Amino acid sequence: MKDYKPKPGTLLEHIRTPDDLKKLEPEQLQEVCDQLREFIIDTVSVYGGHFGASLGVVELTVAMHYVYNTPGDRIVWDVGHQAYGHKILTGRREDFHTNRKYKGISGFPKRSESEYDTFGVGHSSTSISAGLGMAIARDLDQSDRKIVSVIGDGAMTGGMAFEALNNAGALKSDMLVVLNDNNMSIDPNVGALKEYLAEITTSKTFNKMRDEIYDLLGHLKGAGEKMRKVASKLERTAVAAITPGALFQALGFKYYGPVDGHNVDALRRHLEDLRTVSGPKLLHIVTVKGKGFAPAEREQTKWHAQSSPFDKITGKSLAKATTGKTPPPKYQDVFGEALVELAAKNEQIVSMTPAMPSGSSLWPMMNTFPDRAFDVGIAEQHAVTFAAGLATEGKKPFAALYSTFLQRAYDQVIHDVAIQKLPVVFCIDRAGLVGADGPTHHGLYDVAYLRAVPNMIVSSPMDEQELRDMMYTASEYDEAAWAIRYPRGRSTGMDLRDGFEKTDIGKGRIIREGDKVAVLSFGPIGNYVTEATEALMDDGIDIGHFDMRYAKPLDTEMIDYVLEHYEHIITLEDGTCLGGFGSAVAEYVAGKGVAVPVKIMGVPDAIIEHGTQRELHDEVGIGPAGIVENVKKSLGILV
Repeated sequence: MKDYKPKPGTLLEHIRTPDDLKKLEPEQLQEVCDQLREFIIDTVSVYGGHFGASLGVVELTVAMHYVYNTPGDRIVWDVGHQAYGHKILTGRREDFHTNRKYKGISGFPKRSESEYDTFGVGHSSTSISAGLGMAIARDLDQSDRKIVSVIGDGAMTGGMAFEALNNAGALKSDMLVVLNDNNMSIDPNVGALKEYLAEITTSKTFNKMRDEIYDLLGHLKGAGEKMRKVASKLERTAVAAITPGALFQALGFKYYGPVDGHNVDALRRHLEDLRTVSGPKLLHIVTVKGKGFAPAEREQTKWHAQSSPFDKITGKSLAKATTGKTPPPKYQDVFGEALVELAAKNEQIVSMTPAMPSGSSLWPMMNTFPDRAFDVGIAEQHAVTFAAGLATEGKKPFAALYSTFLQRAYDQVIHDVAIQKLPVVFCIDRAGLVGADGPTHHGLYDVAYLRAVPNMIVSSPMDEQELRDMMYTASEYDEAAWAIRYPRGRSTGMDLRDGFEKTDIGKGRIIREGDKVAVLSFGPIGNYVTEATEALMDDGIDIGHFDMRYAKPLDTEMIDYVLEHYEHIITLEDGTCLGGFGSAVAEYVAGKGVAVPVKIMGVPDAIIEHGTQRELHDEVGIGPAGIVENVKKSLGILV
């Protein structure tokens, strides 16, 4: 199935751009939706990828590209895994089978990929801010293009969305926000906003009265100023009295909805009408994540994304049968299970995650200790300061975040945690190159940006046993914050001992002694050194390997030992070379004034695209082959 290319339906096969879509009659749009949904299912069932979110916005995608004159009009997507249908309708149908594959098209909107991708997005809650920027630029240029920001899949729980709504309402620039309300992010949405949206109902009385008020205001253009103010006040009062949509009205938006997000004709008519309404507007549509694929509708979290082939009728996995051996657990699951064990021993332990209980494996903790585990929604800044508040009262917070998402809370890490010397434990998942999600999700910068912060320990275990022991040691340590980073994917599969043991903070371990060249590794990427060592031994080259464990504080005693016994140092990390672990080693060696060269192996100062983790490690030269090459270069051997 490697070269399989799904065949599009009879209408879809003739749609290469939205201009082709516009040639169809309105009554043909539902058939286009059906064929588009089938094409997405056909492709993802073979090649994998994000799934449920794009199925949920098929009708919206078709309606928007039918009504708006893209790419002149701007459509800005939020949480970009919703945009598969958009990509297929905008010239990338023939290449869609390469989605998320090495050297293929991106799984997210990407400005360099298409003029229809107006804003690159992998994180959430950015579309309204970006759309407002485009709207103000349009006003300054005195053009007439339309701006549509699509926000949903949990992104409205992010504070940045409300910052943008507040600003947009005040600036009164013409733009449309489409709130795709499916009650889901990856996991079910949480919080008061979820309950608020659930209360909004389609009230015929409200819609009729609102339309009459808007109509009245239109007829009052020639009336006196006082009359217009009275009518405007009447509108606001009536809206506030009879609909929960008053929240958006209070922020300066005209509110429309809720509307059935799977009725393409109704969406088309609403969008056509809203093109003629000036100022900030919000269209609230209600959709089902995974719409049109029964298994995805039933189990929306499971079907957020799929990595292996499945039967497009039943949803049953078509992955090749294994030998029967149980695969090693994922690092995130080792974390989740260890946290429950630690929480059972220490009642002060609490935990939180910003909308990632599945991705960060916090569900075991949430199910076992529901009063001590919290999903705070897509709100990384809040998650960190919430953890800091708990720490001030003697609790021991374990904050589970992806590396790339922790970037969004960097100020809180410094201002609310480090300055106050609060013992928050940051369990940083998806550290390093993550694979198919690509540059928006690579966790490359956490070592560099955390190493610069006082009152912060920065560590990374080489295997799952060390992860458990680091978590235990951190749970007993109250002198500073502690960051423990680990990658996406499966652990080594080693046999784990029962219980936990404390580790020495800032101390590494010797994996093997060698001659002339010492490799100092940081984190699970060090397991590549074992593979490289075997290849080097075949050539009669014996290297030393040191698992450093800590980027801060450094094990300077071990580095001094290496400087005394080896002629070359190579550092290895799955993170940026600039300011990372290797930089820390090089800084120390430079300070010692010794003439031992340090070669830093890590991710270069460049944006790394998507592919499998191994493909990307090999591309940037930190896989086994890259280690072998650098060792030989250090020894002056031509390669």
